[in-house]
Amino acid sequence: MTADRPSRPATAPTGNDYLLANAQPEAGERFDALSALFDASTFRHLDEIGVAEGDHCWEVGAGGTSVVRRLAERVGPGGRVLATDIDTSRVQAAAGGPVEVMRHDVGADAPPEGVFDLVHARLVLVHVAQRQQALAALVQALRPGGVLLVEDADPALQPLICPDEHGPAQQLANRLRRGFRTLLAERGADLAYGRTLPRALREAGLVDVVADAYFPLTSPAATALEDATVRQIRERLVARGLATDAEIDTHLHHLATEPMDLATAPMVSAWGRRPATIG
Repeated sequence: MTADRPSRPATAPTGNDYLLANAQPEAGERFDALSALFDASTFRHLDEIGVAEGDHCWEVGAGGTSVVRRLAERVGPGGRVLATDIDTSRVQAAAGGPVEVMRHDVGADAPPEGVFDLVHARLVLVHVAQRQQALAALVQALRPGGVLLVEDADPALQPLICPDEHGPAQQLANRLRRGFRTLLAERGADLAYGRTLPRALREAGLVDVVADAYFPLTSPAATALEDATVRQIRERLVARGLATDAEIDTHLHHLATEPMDLATAPMVSAWGRRPATIG
C-alpha cells in the first residue's frame, strides 16, 4: 500500500501519475503477494478484536478480496461488509451476500451511511495526503464501542529490501528500493507514518489503544511482491533517472535466479475503541 498496499490509495495522484494503480496487470500479482505476506497477521488481529456474527464492518481501500471475504465469513448473512476503494475493479468479485462494494475516496468523501462495529484500513492512510482528516472520518463511522484497526507500513523505520546487504545483487536491490521510496514520497506518502499510529488513534479520541508490528525477513511472497512492484513502476524509475533499464533487468534476473532474502517494511497494526462519546 503498501509498504505497499493492495489497493489504490485514497486521494492519490490520478491518471498517469498514479504509481500503483489497480488497473495495471501487475496489481493482481501484488495483491496475491501482499495477502500471502500479511493476511495471517491481519486475521489474527481481527480474531483478537472479535468480529462477530451480525456485525457491520467497513473495509477501507479494500483493493483485493481476501480480507473482505474473511470478514464476510465472520459476520454471516445477518451482517454487513462494506468494501470501498477509489478503484473497485478488483474487489467486485467479492460482492454479494453481506458484501457491498462502493467507490469511495476516504481522503475526500464523507463517511458512508450507517455506523460500524469495525472499521479496518490496511496500507491506505500512509498514502493519503489528508490522512488526519481521513482518520477522523474512520472514527466518526464507528458506533460507540466500535473498533478501528489501522495497519500501515513504516519504510523509514526499516528502509532496506535486503537488510543483509552482503553482495552486489543486494546492493542493487537496495538502490532500486531507495528509488521506489523516492517515488512514493514525491506522491505524498508519509514513509514514517506507521510508528505514529498509536498516538494518532489516541489523538483521534479512541481508547484502549494497542499496537504491534510484523516484519517478514524472507519468503517467496516477498520475492513475488518485489518482482511485480519493480515491473509496475519500471517506467517511472527510468523516467525519473532513479534506475536504468539494464539495472532493472539485472535485478529481475537476480530475483528469478538467486536467493535474495527480501524483507518488507515493518507493518504496524494499531487498534482502539470508540468510547460512548468522542471529545
